[in-house]
Amino acid sequence: MTAPTEIRQRAIALLEQLPGESLVRAVEFLESLSHQALQVSETKTYKTRETDLIQIIQRHLSAEQQERLNYLRQQNETEEITETEHQELLIYVELIEKQDGERAEALIQLAQMRGVDLQLLINEFLPTNISIF
Repeated sequence: MTAPTEIRQRAIALLEQLPGESLVRAVEFLESLSHQALQVSETKTYKTRETDLIQIIQRHLSAEQQERLNYLRQQNETEEITETEHQELLIYVELIEKQDGERAEALIQLAQMRGVDLQLLINEFLPTNISIF
């Protein structure tokens, strides 16, 4: 396969050989190709960003982490929690608060990208028993 630099040089050489009207049509054709390539690139970027935001919105604790958190909460409620467990519980609380903030930000950005009401996305992605606002 010919290297991109060689292809560009060949294209420039061909353009230099074209008479006026053909040159105008060639440039219009190249502009059209460039515009199409830009649209494809923007579409891929949009889809990638949308996918990234959805992953943030749907992120949650692993089953093991959730089980441990539930245990620590229960120990705290029954006042049987040790100081070490209490510190671990606080770490989980901080993690969940951080994830909730990131989730809220991702929901807002996704709503803006899609041009839809934020509440629509909240209803779509979050369980009905969770309120982040």
